[in-house]
Amino acid sequence: MDGKTVIVTGANSGIGKATAAGVAKLRGRVVMACRDLSRAEEAAREIRQETGADSTQLVVRQLDLASLASVRAFCRDIIKEEPRLDVLVNNAGVYQCPYTRTEDGFEMQFGVNHLGHFLLTHLLLDLLKRSAPSRIVVVSSKLYKHGHINFEDLNSEHGYNKAFAYSRSKLANLLFTCELAHRLEGSRVTVNALTPGIVRTNLGRHVHVPVLAKPVFNLLSWGLFKSPEEGAGTPVHLACSPDVDGVQGKCFADCRPQVLLDKATDREVATKLWDISEVMVGITT
Repeated sequence: MDGKTVIVTGANSGIGKATAAGVAKLRGRVVMACRDLSRAEEAAREIRQETGADSTQLVVRQLDLASLASVRAFCRDIIKEEPRLDVLVNNAGVYQCPYTRTEDGFEMQFGVNHLGHFLLTHLLLDLLKRSAPSRIVVVSSKLYKHGHINFEDLNSEHGYNKAFAYSRSKLANLLFTCELAHRLEGSRVTVNALTPGIVRTNLGRHVHVPVLAKPVFNLLSWGLFKSPEEGAGTPVHLACSPDVDGVQGKCFADCRPQVLLDKATDREVATKLWDISEVMVGITT
């Protein structure tokens, strides 16, 4: 990855931090795109100690995916400062939070996990095309299987189930990957998704575990859940490995392509979601 630049969203903890470290170990230059700058700087220091990367190889930039203005400002700076972009890793996510809205009025999980990354990718696409061959990596979840795109209520205004809303946002990630793959044909920019499995991260901070059950839950999580480093194996593979050169529109788990449910590859739904997402984030074509 020498000489290549990789943006990782949500790189201050969990899979994102481990992905940033994995790319840095391969001598790639990483832009850590994070909402909380102080936590990001702390994570960058730890990665530098672990990998021997210097401050030019690991750069921290502010990006709040719950704010379309922040996404636009981040992209303006990147386009101004970066001569090339080889890989965009759309990793950041919100998981089963109480009902809240983004700065622009979207349900938080749909707004951050799908719409924020949708706009981010759109605004960086020209830079990725100029840097081709280049890659886009989308972190989804096997929980997409429980999701459903209800075009009449994308904002959960008629009822909110936090688990369903998360699954829907992860299904949206896969439909986005499906549609973008078709749009990128012939561009030498590839997009692939992945499901990392159950990983020990702070993503589950909104999940309530009864006090008495916590010791058992913690013990089980150490035994059964992947470490962030194990969870980052597939994103690092999709970002860096020559094995996936030219691979387009697939979803991977444990570095192997997966067969998705039909609802995650439905072109009609994917195209409709794309069109509505453009309107929601204010893209005018």
